[in-house]
Amino acid sequence: MTAFTINGQDVSVDVEDDTPLLWVVRDELRLTGTKFGCGIAQCGACTVMVDGMPRRSCVTPVGTVDGADIQTIEGLDGPEAQAVQAAWEGLDVPQCGWCQSGQVVSATALLREVPKPTDADIDDAMAGNVCRCATYVRIRKAIHDAADMLEG
Repeated sequence: MTAFTINGQDVSVDVEDDTPLLWVVRDELRLTGTKFGCGIAQCGACTVMVDGMPRRSCVTPVGTVDGADIQTIEGLDGPEAQAVQAAWEGLDVPQCGWCQSGQVVSATALLREVPKPTDADIDDAMAGNVCRCATYVRIRKAIHDAADMLEG
């Protein structure tokens, strides 16, 4: 039995400790905003926050998150998350949308750590998030716009 908090709710799951967190989130908890992309932590579509840090849920054994605080795209909140989501909408960042939950989670984590990121900061933080529609220019612009919104 593994217990953790997800999107502000305490949960317990009775699955094997080596079950990927992604499948627990999607199949057991029915939070389907977190996507399966590659299964080897190379694309970032499955990114969630674990104790405030972005983590690839496809390779995170659920047994390693016992007692953790997890946020998925459905529960992402706070000023940084709101600014990122507003900037994403304002610039029409998504095309197919498959990678977007992981992109938004990673961008939110970046702005929580670096309130006014440079292009290099953005490139470093977002390097593990692949967008098969290649909206990287809009993603970078949206992160800069979100930082400007937060600056106020």
